[in-house]
Amino acid sequence: MTFKFPTAYTILFMLIVLVAAGTWVVPAGNYERVQSESLGKEVPVPGTYHSVDANPQGVVDVFLAPIAGFYNPDSYEAAAIDVALFVLIIGGFLGVVTQTGAIDAGIGRAMVKLKGHEKWMIPILMALFALGGSTYGMAEESLAFYALLIPVMIAAGYDSVVAVAVILLGAGIGCLGSTINPFATVIAANAADIPFTQGIGLRFFILLSGWLACVIYVMRYAAKVKKAPSLSIVADHSAEIEAQFRKESHDDSTATLSISQNIVLIIFALTFVVMIWGVSSQGWWMAKMGALFIASSILIGLITRMGEKCFTEVFINGARDLLGVAIIIGIARGIVVVMDAGHMTDTILHLGEQTLSGLPAVVFINTMYGIELLMSFFVPSSSGLAVLSMPIMAPLADFSGVGRELVVTAFQSANGLVNLFNPTFAVVMGALAIGKVPYERWLRFVWPLLLILSAIIMGSLSVVALSA
Repeated sequence: MTFKFPTAYTILFMLIVLVAAGTWVVPAGNYERVQSESLGKEVPVPGTYHSVDANPQGVVDVFLAPIAGFYNPDSYEAAAIDVALFVLIIGGFLGVVTQTGAIDAGIGRAMVKLKGHEKWMIPILMALFALGGSTYGMAEESLAFYALLIPVMIAAGYDSVVAVAVILLGAGIGCLGSTINPFATVIAANAADIPFTQGIGLRFFILLSGWLACVIYVMRYAAKVKKAPSLSIVADHSAEIEAQFRKESHDDSTATLSISQNIVLIIFALTFVVMIWGVSSQGWWMAKMGALFIASSILIGLITRMGEKCFTEVFINGARDLLGVAIIIGIARGIVVVMDAGHMTDTILHLGEQTLSGLPAVVFINTMYGIELLMSFFVPSSSGLAVLSMPIMAPLADFSGVGRELVVTAFQSANGLVNLFNPTFAVVMGALAIGKVPYERWLRFVWPLLLILSAIIMGSLSVVALSA
């Protein structure tokens, strides 16, 4: 019998079990916390770590964790139910749009116009997603784009991995090289007690060099797959993926769009434009974004005279297609629930505090980067990790002659890198589930790029630390 790598659901549940087991052996402890007026949240106080009574997580806690992950807000990030519901609504919206045939016909026409120039979609789209990541921390909202881009990339002769990489790596490198991202850079800088513009030059360099590395990497893979489809890392799943995402009309050079289909595509595009505007300038989150997609779905149904029964059926069927993604989001958040309940998070932070004290500048900043990599695995939320770690880690930089802005850059770079593959990050597992890319295949695809990006980050941090 050949070994088959477990599904994302099993991987995440096994991580819950491992973290629960850790609560039986890792000493329990907490930092004292005070309310920060600038952050509007409680932050840990340096030097106040103390042991607390252990709260080891048992079998019952393990099985409760995926449920609690949906609705139980922990110390560092909100509950997952809003994200899960948004994903289901997106599924319903896409089901309604697909029913009109507008996407199929539109992709068919787009492929005719792009014939021979499809590869340039990759750098352009990755730049747009990187812009979203760098300016407003585009993450969960990017889940709305996968079902749109995957059929486009398949019709262009690529595979679903290319589509996933364009969005996940594009937005991810933007977060990794955040310039003014309020959920990472601004919160971390405030917690470190420095202006958020301090160190922006280095972050901009990391953003541009990282984006270039990602573009070259993805374009090389895309060209290889287009030339020899059997070299795709999901070649054995290609028939299943194409059956879901690719329609015959995608290959029809004579595909035409009716007036109603043109209107549907305009509404479709405007919905995403309004979503981006709402998130970036109006403070929208999942509830308002979900309401927007519901309203757009109803409008499209009315314009195309779909009928109440047909509309309801296609919306529910579309939501059902993304049900697995919604479940993954709750399970992933359950890992953090178990960790916090077992009082492990602050213990790991305290270990980092002890390790960093008094190290030389270059050793300090690279060790800081390594510790933030570890912390990011357990606390994938950039804002959550900033509030948790920066009040403790940033002051330690003063004793090693390192600027606090370098600590902020190390934090956000580490968090951004880990969240390109982190199984505890719902965006990663949700994206792979939508694209039908097994987790181990994604690791096989992305690990060389992770080494390249890490070399860029550590080299940049070291050069600046030496020149300080």
